[in-house]
Amino acid sequence: MTADTRLAPGQPAPDFSLTSDQGETVSLADHRGHRVLVYFYPAAMTPGCTKEACDFRDNLATFNDADVAVLGISPDKPEKLAKFRDKEGLTFPLLSDPDRSVMQAWGAFGEKTMYGKTTTGVIRSTFLVDAEGTIEEAQYGVKATGHVGRLLRDLKL
Repeated sequence: MTADTRLAPGQPAPDFSLTSDQGETVSLADHRGHRVLVYFYPAAMTPGCTKEACDFRDNLATFNDADVAVLGISPDKPEKLAKFRDKEGLTFPLLSDPDRSVMQAWGAFGEKTMYGKTTTGVIRSTFLVDAEGTIEEAQYGVKATGHVGRLLRDLKL
């Protein structure tokens, strides 16, 4: 799948196994039987990514009450993710995709426009995967601020 390929509802979610902030391997398949929200973000400990992660943290009970697990994925190394988790009190797994292969498979890495310039990088994206491993919702190019609130409203959680 190329970087400009985008996933859509009804498609199978590409499986992955990545190292977490805890140093454990976490796979999408581990969540079969439950819905999971997978979000991709550019870099731990940057202002936008911190805001987004803290919004997920602050609303985690609402997601969990709806039987939705949350997984955050960035290209950061597990050690940096652990620092981010500890600094911000994050209570959901942060996964490391250093070669960006999972991001590419999900269409969350590629060309994007920032400040009027076209660059290549992580496309801030969020996906809801159903209990069978099918994409239920796919959102690309989301804004860090207000995203979680809109997600809760749109998903009626």
